[in-house]
Amino acid sequence: MSYLGIDNTYKDGAISAGAYSTDPHLIAKLDFATEALHRWAAKYPNDPQLARSYFLGIQVLRKIYTQPEQQTTWAFIQLLATKYSNTYFGKVTKASLVKDGFTEHWFGLAQLCPTPLPKGVIADATPSATQSPSPAPGQPAIDVITPPCVQPSPVTDDASLVASPAPSAMPTKF
Repeated sequence: MSYLGIDNTYKDGAISAGAYSTDPHLIAKLDFATEALHRWAAKYPNDPQLARSYFLGIQVLRKIYTQPEQQTTWAFIQLLATKYSNTYFGKVTKASLVKDGFTEHWFGLAQLCPTPLPKGVIADATPSATQSPSPAPGQPAIDVITPPCVQPSPVTDDASLVASPAPSAMPTKF
């Protein structure tokens, strides 16, 4: 894939992702473009268009709320801020980093909803909220988004597991 194909995939992905996405089909396309970008950068390390491709990658991958894409975004930010710091895209990225910082976003695993307490029973203590730690110097902040809890599947009784009678092999006449 050429850098134009990579850039177009990233531009289209930024539109498709909306505010954020975890769509596996979109992620597969973006992963393909990211792999192509890595190969392009290895083959043409002095290509002046690499900074633009990394910048477009940041614009879309920051909208993909999965850990690998968020970490790739951070790696691209670091590349622009160090290796391409004198380019327009490097300067914009560094200014954005100073002004807003960068926080990785991804979804945690859904947990089972707690079992309701019987009527009249009061919980001993409510859990206290834990403060998220500050990021280490030179590292992004991390925001793990907890999805709503999921209800456990209801227990089925043995009667529902009984097979229905097999269909007749004889056709019926109408």
